[in-house]
Amino acid sequence: MTEWILSLHDAISGIPASDWDACAGQDNPFVSHAFLSALEDSGSAGPRTGWLPRHMCLSDGTGKIYAVAAAWLKSHSFGEYVFDHGWARAFEQAGGQYYPKLQIAIPFSPVPGPRLLIHPDAPAGARDALIQAISQYMEEMNLSSAHVTFCTEQDQSALHRAEWLERLGIQYHWSNHHFRTFDDFLETLSSRKRKSIRRERKAALESGLEFRTLCGADITEAHWDAFFGFYHATVDRKWGQAYLTRRFFSLLGAYLEKNVVLMMAFHNGRPVAGALNLAGTDTLYGRNWGCSEEHPFLHFELCYYRAIDFAIEHGLSRVEAGAQGEHKIQRGYLPVLTRSAHLIAHPGLRDAVSGFLDQERAAILEEAEALLAFSPFRKDG
Repeated sequence: MTEWILSLHDAISGIPASDWDACAGQDNPFVSHAFLSALEDSGSAGPRTGWLPRHMCLSDGTGKIYAVAAAWLKSHSFGEYVFDHGWARAFEQAGGQYYPKLQIAIPFSPVPGPRLLIHPDAPAGARDALIQAISQYMEEMNLSSAHVTFCTEQDQSALHRAEWLERLGIQYHWSNHHFRTFDDFLETLSSRKRKSIRRERKAALESGLEFRTLCGADITEAHWDAFFGFYHATVDRKWGQAYLTRRFFSLLGAYLEKNVVLMMAFHNGRPVAGALNLAGTDTLYGRNWGCSEEHPFLHFELCYYRAIDFAIEHGLSRVEAGAQGEHKIQRGYLPVLTRSAHLIAHPGLRDAVSGFLDQERAAILEEAEALLAFSPFRKDG
């Protein structure tokens, strides 16, 4: 039996990047030490925004780290994209105290991926030991709940075995079936959808815009200045809160230079729109988008079609376009399930949330199946 030791860290800088990334792996840049460092070093995730780091490291008696988790104490439920505001209101109206809570997540990033980060050489039982450590910390701190959001099916299954509650959601992803060109992809669609996409791309390209895909060192501070303006414009339109600081984007470009893919549109040489993506080993992750001018089909071209172009050119298997927007289906992005897990301390609140999740889960599965009926792909494909 391995003797496990849990350590808590109030900054990702307190954990060696090599140890963290040995557990996180290279596939998903959002769980990397570099991405979390960009969030914290820029002040985007921290006291200013109500994300207090409590990152967890599980080591054996020799001090070798075998499991980690990006954990945060939260005094609110913003920036998570798995909504529990109703749970908080119900508990507090009944006299309980929902906040602070423990969140195992990547701030402001509804990107599915591993949340219980286990070293490939970890002894058996490391994942279960990390789950037990999270539960014990929640109890010792007298927290109302703990939440692991946008996790993998493997994480969710392990958490379910530990009696955490399961929750499902829906996002839209595009899959690359060994396409060599964008036209190869179009040939898998029904004739009507194929013509529609060609018409949209033609209109976007004939609107007087120049489109560029910028990677790595090609991205300058001037590009980030423009994109930060687009980011703010989108937040303002949605009556949201701008969590990400201007410095975050510079640090992201510096810390994750090889992963950043910035697609921009220019009008008369001036940037007017941008879409930020991060590339993993097999997936392009759509992140933020914004614009300062309206042009026909600009959003579709910059965020969806150019992302497909990039994935095909670089042999990536998927483009993840995030949640919301059933219009994505008509452009080849099909619904997929996302997963989270929740541990509720109070028995009454747990029972109420469990009943809600049972009903919601059935509705999500029904919705996902119904959405597939709108697939643009040829029936014989």
